[in-house]
Amino acid sequence: MDKPLEQTTMPGAMSVPITRPALGSEEAAALADPLATGWIVQGPKVREFERAFCELSRAPHALATTSCTTALHLALSVLGVGPGDEIVVPSFTYVASANVVEQCGATTVFVDVDSSTFNMDPVALETAISPRTRAIMVVHLFGLVADMDPIMAIARERGIPVIEDAACAVGSRLRGQHAGTFGDFGAFSFHARKVVTTGEGGMLTVSDDDRAERASIMRSHGGQISDLERHRMGSFALPEHEVVGFNYRMTDLQAALGVVQLGRLDELVGRRRELAAVYDEALSDVPGVVVPRVPDGAEHTYQSYVLRLTGEAAMQRDEVAVALQRRGISTRQGTHAVHLLAYYRRRYDIAAEDFPRSLDADSSSLSLPIFPAMTGEEQDYVIAGLRDVLG
Repeated sequence: MDKPLEQTTMPGAMSVPITRPALGSEEAAALADPLATGWIVQGPKVREFERAFCELSRAPHALATTSCTTALHLALSVLGVGPGDEIVVPSFTYVASANVVEQCGATTVFVDVDSSTFNMDPVALETAISPRTRAIMVVHLFGLVADMDPIMAIARERGIPVIEDAACAVGSRLRGQHAGTFGDFGAFSFHARKVVTTGEGGMLTVSDDDRAERASIMRSHGGQISDLERHRMGSFALPEHEVVGFNYRMTDLQAALGVVQLGRLDELVGRRRELAAVYDEALSDVPGVVVPRVPDGAEHTYQSYVLRLTGEAAMQRDEVAVALQRRGISTRQGTHAVHLLAYYRRRYDIAAEDFPRSLDADSSSLSLPIFPAMTGEEQDYVIAGLRDVLG
């Protein structure tokens, strides 16, 4: 085994984390209400959070869940996805996008991405569709909405449902339309690294009334009505269960945080965009660095600020990351090329070169620190550190 790269921090180095959740006194105060009322699981605060998310996104239905992963799994389950079905997924994404397909017993069909946006390539998508394709899972990576017009045209022409993995895309829009509302389902994350956080947690948006009702039932063990509805009806009897469901219910404690965070969305996104603009200006002339591209009409929320390194810098990406860590600067690989992960290599006998742009993104992407409370001093330190490391 190769010896691990030395990561000892240099004396006197500043410490700059990859992110820091933007939580304050308003979020702390919001927790008092569910604690006082005793409704702490899928109660009034969850309903309030769901209504606020519908207002933000203009989605007809929004259902809070335990995570984005469970929201994706719920969407596939509502569609009845199972063995023999194929789900098309970009090969450069977080592993959860593909994992939920495997959990349904279906087949993951990978497609390559556009190198300039890291999002699904519509041309590659068209060649990946077969008679067994049951759904297309689009990922809006790092807070940038994918090129949805050609993707939706391909899907609608063939009558294939579209699930948007919008884990990173709360507040992201394309030509004014919010992520997660182009297709049939949208799944969002409120993990600690996301623009809006509830610690953990997710949201499923649904365009169709019947599918939304089925998702609501399946979210809570398959019960025909929720505990909150049963309480308001004064019913003592347990509900009927006509389908097998899951326990994907969000707590009111999480939802109370989410309501406050959604109310701060413009502030949180605005600050991220300010920081991204500073990075863009400071790094766009650095040899070996390609700053994120934002297509016309797209509103990037910069859940992550992900560079592409090129040339010699790309070949030494891991060494660059370690050198920055020695300076106290935390970075991350953008995300996985999932087809390179051991489970998927074995299951599908995939060669690394089968998806060359995802392979390149896996080895050349570098996520820099970005969070609303980041100071100018911290950002200047990151910029200077990267310039120094790259010579």
